[in-house]
Amino acid sequence: MSAIGVVSSCSCLRPGVWLLKPGVQTMSSFGLHTAARRAAKDYYEVLVLGGGAGGIAMSARMKRKVGAGNVAVVEPSKTHYYQPLWTLVGGGAKQLAASARPTGSVMPEGVEWIKSRVTALDPDKNCVWLENDIKVSYKYLIIALGISLHYEKIKGLPEGFNDPKIGSNYSVHTVEKTWKAIQDFKEGNAIFTFPNTPVKCAGAPQKIMYLSDAYWRKTGKRSKANIMFNTSLGVIFGVKKYADALLEVIKERNIAVNYKRNLVEVRADKQEAVFENLDKPGETEVHQYGMLHVTPPMGPPAVLINSPVSDEAGWLDVDKETLQHKKYPNVFGIGDCTNLPTSKTAAAVAAQSGVLDKTISLVMKNQLPAKKYDGYTSCPLVTSYNKVILAEFDYNAQPLETFPIDQSKERVTMYHMKADMMPFLYWNALLKGYWGGPAPFRKLMHLGLK
Repeated sequence: MSAIGVVSSCSCLRPGVWLLKPGVQTMSSFGLHTAARRAAKDYYEVLVLGGGAGGIAMSARMKRKVGAGNVAVVEPSKTHYYQPLWTLVGGGAKQLAASARPTGSVMPEGVEWIKSRVTALDPDKNCVWLENDIKVSYKYLIIALGISLHYEKIKGLPEGFNDPKIGSNYSVHTVEKTWKAIQDFKEGNAIFTFPNTPVKCAGAPQKIMYLSDAYWRKTGKRSKANIMFNTSLGVIFGVKKYADALLEVIKERNIAVNYKRNLVEVRADKQEAVFENLDKPGETEVHQYGMLHVTPPMGPPAVLINSPVSDEAGWLDVDKETLQHKKYPNVFGIGDCTNLPTSKTAAAVAAQSGVLDKTISLVMKNQLPAKKYDGYTSCPLVTSYNKVILAEFDYNAQPLETFPIDQSKERVTMYHMKADMMPFLYWNALLKGYWGGPAPFRKLMHLGLK
């Protein structure tokens, strides 16, 4: 996470609510906005697709530019989630209810909430199509549709989640199952996975592993656990400075890391996980588990795949410095759905929102964008119930740190920033369009040392 920025997460948060606590369900039915399912108008000066972190933040910023009633957000979900908290929910340190608020309560006043889904984009005609064949036109389009989870691409899932030994912090349906699986663990292999696809918050798959280790040490079960991190990657983390620090943690805690291993099947009835060896395609290995945490394969939203605004892989095709679309100058993107070559986190969304705000301002004045996004992203690597390694870096995988300290060290202060300060900044600054990342704060911190 960023030091004063928002961490890990996703730019579009829209899973269902069937496992929410009663209190959250009650809250999600309450909304400050009562927009009809269809658009109140068929044209908006600024149309935003997606009501996650990026979409809400940009709609707040755009309303201040073009006025109330001229901005609309297309978002079907009744509940908005702060997903960075789910690492701590899965580890038993936070309650799921703390991560959820009614979408209506975070929608900026004066912004129209269109409770529908986008089904097609037609940028050549400056319009999109929604459910029930509703057409909405725009002058400027901001796409913030997030990333899609694909548990179904792993044989045996999602039905395998009926097994109490399996959990996943990436879905509201399964995050509380993670904590139960950790608590109920008795002995054997405890396996944590990382898929062979882009993911949101690349550090999250191993954060829950460190929390599990800490919990089992506290409860006297650690000696009976063989903790394994099976990752499709060839490194533990993409930035060497933080990778080196994590490898020290892994060595100290006797955790086994198996690289280039991709989860392809879960046999819940036998408590078996099947992994493909990516160095030897087609070759698989089977591991018994006493507990399994699954990070699902992920990909671009279905509506973007093969659309006019996407690249060959289905990601929104934007300029990596300005976030303006490469072909359509009145189309912009933010967050997980884009092809920006940086980690997909809410910290990245925060930094991108400030750049995109300036980009659109200049485009509206018929000027060329000037502000450049450097790829800033962040991941607060939770290594225990009171310690965090704060990773911050840029497009070149070089550290881009906020504080004038060695952020590769485990620190109690960084844990409290992630667990307590970041949620406050998310709800009260980023979503209201007032937080554009830690760059200004970083300058002040470092200037103060000169």
